[in-house]
Amino acid sequence: MLAELGLEAAEDLFASIPAQLRQKEPLGIPDGQSEYEIRDFFESRASESARGYACFLGAGAYSHFRPVVVDSLATRGEFLTAYTPYQAEISQGILTSIFEFQTMVAQLTGMDVANASMYDGSTAVPEAGMMAARITRRQRLLVARSIHPEYRQVLETYYRHQRLPTSTVNWDPRTGQLDLEDLEASLSDDVAAVIVQSPNFFGIIEHIGEAAELAHRSGALLVVVVSEAASLGLLAPPVEADIVVGELQSFAHPTSYGGPYVGILATKDRYIRQMPGRLVGATLDSDGRRAFCLTLATREQHIRRAKATSNICTNQALVALMATIYMTVFGKRGLRELAEQNLAKAHYLADSIESKEAERVFSGPFFNEFVVRPTARTAREVNALALASNIVGGLDLGRFFPELKGTLLICATETTKRADMDRYTECFGRIP
Repeated sequence: MLAELGLEAAEDLFASIPAQLRQKEPLGIPDGQSEYEIRDFFESRASESARGYACFLGAGAYSHFRPVVVDSLATRGEFLTAYTPYQAEISQGILTSIFEFQTMVAQLTGMDVANASMYDGSTAVPEAGMMAARITRRQRLLVARSIHPEYRQVLETYYRHQRLPTSTVNWDPRTGQLDLEDLEASLSDDVAAVIVQSPNFFGIIEHIGEAAELAHRSGALLVVVVSEAASLGLLAPPVEADIVVGELQSFAHPTSYGGPYVGILATKDRYIRQMPGRLVGATLDSDGRRAFCLTLATREQHIRRAKATSNICTNQALVALMATIYMTVFGKRGLRELAEQNLAKAHYLADSIESKEAERVFSGPFFNEFVVRPTARTAREVNALALASNIVGGLDLGRFFPELKGTLLICATETTKRADMDRYTECFGRIP
């Protein structure tokens, strides 16, 4: 830079400033800190006037550390004001970022191809079921009861007018995993797909391979739902599945009062023409240069409504971009370390709570969420005591599952501090 400017030293950049006004000694500032430490510093200063709350809620919305570079890049004018990419010749930048997003999602899920994103995880699930019905030409779907209950509510709303009847498959009351015997008994030659979530709503990791074997044996597809993307940094990708859908909020956006989020849908090559939504492909322009364009997207805006695979008319390009930047910053090794921190902290918290007056409800392996039943106090009392100590406790599962009333679904991520976990643990103890 100095050579280009015709200068010999960095000091020459300041030649216009009188010498007596220039700073000659090093600035009296402390050594550099990591982004974690800087965030903690400013949050602690803010807490001096408005104390924050430690949070142990998960249930589909997860608090993860987001490097500031995510928002710094995503809010650049080139991205923030970009129009939806109908005209490829003026949208190469956006199309390129979407192509990278698709590539990373395919790698993350172990699938061959992913689309440009879905509205969110809850709408991606029913779209996957309808896709499976088109592929198999069957009309019934088996849905695990351990899928996020709000996802199931959206699914039921979709299917009410799609003439796609659904049946539910129970979980094993001991492990919290899918009841494979119930699944096998429920399968028949009219089932288009089996839809399971892993880690499921209780945080339990499912046996995807066994579920896939049963589904495929009867000619059905397996749809795997992932609502906690951080788990894919550590768990084996669900390669046995035919379609993988879910939510990438963990990599893209803070919890932020519930949105906006970004759904994903990935599948095998052979099902590519039945994918809903947009798909960006790589091609060559008239000069032989690499270019990107929308391809194989049988949306209602492109072809006759009766032939469309879905009525999804856009994609979550901006939030998908945030997820793409996040995954790029962390990389494969970083995502694994992130997942390992989630696993370690959740297991530390579970062990601590069990050492008090509480018991784990399910014995199955878990990632960063688990279910406990308080024994010395009610779940309501535990959460009330926690709230008084500026702690947002776990979710009382009685809200969605009557048989689990009085149990708490608790989450710990890499942002959870050990001191807060210890404080929350004390809320489970006996009243002095």
